[in-house]
Amino acid sequence: MYHSKITGLGYYVPENVVTNDDLSKLIETNDEWIQERTGIQERRHVALEEDTTSGMAIKAAKIAIERAKIDPQDIDFVVFATLSPDYYFPGPGVMIQKELGLRTVGALDIRNQCSGFIYALSIADQYIKTGMYKNILIIGSEVHSKGLDMTTRGRGVSVIFGDGAGAAILSREEDTTKGVLSTHLHSEGQHAEELALIAPGMGKRWVTDILKDDNPDDESYFPYMNGQFVFKNAVVRFSEVINEGLEANNLQVSDINMLVPHQANLRISQFIQNKFKLTDDQVYNNIQKYGNTTAASIPIALTEAWEQGKIKEGDLVVLAAFGSGFTWASAIIRW
Repeated sequence: MYHSKITGLGYYVPENVVTNDDLSKLIETNDEWIQERTGIQERRHVALEEDTTSGMAIKAAKIAIERAKIDPQDIDFVVFATLSPDYYFPGPGVMIQKELGLRTVGALDIRNQCSGFIYALSIADQYIKTGMYKNILIIGSEVHSKGLDMTTRGRGVSVIFGDGAGAAILSREEDTTKGVLSTHLHSEGQHAEELALIAPGMGKRWVTDILKDDNPDDESYFPYMNGQFVFKNAVVRFSEVINEGLEANNLQVSDINMLVPHQANLRISQFIQNKFKLTDDQVYNNIQKYGNTTAASIPIALTEAWEQGKIKEGDLVVLAAFGSGFTWASAIIRW
């Protein structure tokens, strides 16, 4: 059986920086309030016409492909994680196939929100392990800013999210001591509506009724989050799934060189860091600059950490995420 290895990383974030002070001009909030609850200082919001979910993904993917030193024609498959596709359908994976000029390879779109990139990595890893594919492009990309309630009513959610994209090339690796050692995926649907965007969807109402109502006070079109409940579940599931990955590979917490958590809330990351007694050099956070970019957060953070030399060959890298669904996941990687 083959192993899979990340051979290229790239990310793209919009040029438009939105600070907490900028938001305070639209929403009844302030920098201290936001930082105290989330750790976020600024985020990026799309402003350019080309900065769509697929448009940003293409920019990130081109960087990852170049760094992997492969030709786009070498890509055998695409896995695209997002909750904010350009269209209701088709998914953005096919846009990547078109714009990168790939062969008519398969393009799989997945909807696992904050856990999306690790789910995508896990899927790609299985395809490579079985020998079906050799090089797979994995993407997490999100445009949140176009769908947020930018009023005081929505401040508990709207101050958190940002836009951006991250990409990775996962390639076949003959050395079984390197690459993705294991991935671990979970879900708990009983809490689905504790962190959700209900509309537009086919589960509650007919589209004709939605159009007929045209109700500006219908909050189902904006993300809802039961913040305290999500936080309490997140810190438990983060810990569980990290330990699960370590135990599966006979590793200890002391073996971790770098933990890259989903950038949901700096307070969650700090809680996990303290619980596992990790140093600042062992955990990478960038939510302060970008906010929560959902499926894009881990590949953006992973790329930055690698670019800054914080991840080196032979390091044990742990990825972990928790989010809407509820879903949670981890990946154990020997770099």
